[in-house]
Amino acid sequence: MSATVTTDDKMRVLVYSDDASTREKVRQAIGRRPAGDVPLVEIVECATHPKVVQHFDSGEIDVAVLDAEAQPAGGMGVARQAKDEVHDCPPICLLIARRDDRWLAEWSRADAVVPQPIDPVTLAEAVAGLMRRRLSTRLTAG
Repeated sequence: MSATVTTDDKMRVLVYSDDASTREKVRQAIGRRPAGDVPLVEIVECATHPKVVQHFDSGEIDVAVLDAEAQPAGGMGVARQAKDEVHDCPPICLLIARRDDRWLAEWSRADAVVPQPIDPVTLAEAVAGLMRRRLSTRLTAG
């Protein structure tokens, strides 16, 4: 099996925030492909916690970007729940608004943390790194 990325490959990235403008900024930062060595991205947007749970349970999400400031269920709690309850939980990037929230991000077991306001380059690099990680676990598991 070749580890080469083809133009037919796609990975699903879940973006969770109750704020439509935050979801839009994330979508724009990630773009169609956050790095040349990863597959194309299909963005799956969620504004509610139940939808996030539904998508995680489907097993079709490859990477998740969660807004720590989302209401009523913040991304930190959602990340912690997913890490505890989802078999083969996808890597999670957490968007935090305050530098002091990094310790909570560690508690949530997020795989990457990106501060807000969102820097598109930083977010794209973080998501691409998580996509690479997910691809490597697929290749070794297969």
